[in-house]
Amino acid sequence: MLELLKRRIRLKVLGTPELVDERPSFDHAELVRRIAASAAKKRRSYREFPSFVHLESLAICNAACDFCPYSGLERKGTRMPDELIEKVVRDLADGPGNLPFLFAPYKVSDPFLEPRLFDIMDLVTAKLPAARFAIITNGSPLTQKKAEKLATYSNVGYLTVSLNFCDAEEYRSVMGIEFSKTLKRVDRLHELARAGRFRFPIRLSRVTAGRAADERFLAFARNRFPLFSAFVLPRNDWIGEVITPGANARVPDAPCHRWFDMSVTATGEVAMCCMDGEARYSKGNVRDRHLLELYNQPHLRAMREALPSRRTLGEPCRRCTYLSG
Repeated sequence: MLELLKRRIRLKVLGTPELVDERPSFDHAELVRRIAASAAKKRRSYREFPSFVHLESLAICNAACDFCPYSGLERKGTRMPDELIEKVVRDLADGPGNLPFLFAPYKVSDPFLEPRLFDIMDLVTAKLPAARFAIITNGSPLTQKKAEKLATYSNVGYLTVSLNFCDAEEYRSVMGIEFSKTLKRVDRLHELARAGRFRFPIRLSRVTAGRAADERFLAFARNRFPLFSAFVLPRNDWIGEVITPGANARVPDAPCHRWFDMSVTATGEVAMCCMDGEARYSKGNVRDRHLLELYNQPHLRAMREALPSRRTLGEPCRRCTYLSG
């Protein structure tokens, strides 16, 4: 009886009843524990230098996911000048040099739509030897040629394909792109992995839509792409920027490991974090200030050192429900 109460009946278009499992895919308390532990770990080494840097060199994506702020992004299409990209890299080179960190060549964008992607990766590789690339794509723009080029880099930490669905109609409805094209490119990626071309892990991700649907996706991913790992992410509302049904609504009574990130948008504005898609809570602009100066502003340093609960802070952290998987 209890199990039945956790489900509701949804009518399909044709009128056939379908049982939908609405139980959450995550243990909220465990995710809170993990994010607090991650923040405490980062505090030991990253008080003065970021552990993760997003650089959005081109604010463009070919998908229109309903759980992402891209469709309403004011800076959509903005291209960061080459000179500013070079400045950000120079600023990071003023850091400790040997402290490992992740460099993500995207923010609210898909990196494989950036014609300069591999030029940027070459620059980072030459100037920032401690950096490792963290790459997320929806998979559609990842051609065989680009995948083969990516395979030549020894400093990629991971590649994640945000696949999200195993049903073509649902995929097109939510993401606005064709499933068949993406699937062919992920199939080819898997073939290259089978041939031993990649020296880094490849993962398939999904933003949760309920336990039963999540489990179907994971089973599909395991069966079709056994060399890739697959995981499910909690839904987030991007600090209220995106109305996302099913998103976590509770502000964690914990700090956040994203306080150790720098998230640079295509305009040069540094967002508060990865969830601040529009950079409404800017830390400043790298056009006229040093990136590490922005990272080490007194109030941000104090936050990283004390690691208070988000609930005790001002905007936007006091109402941010972000949790990582």
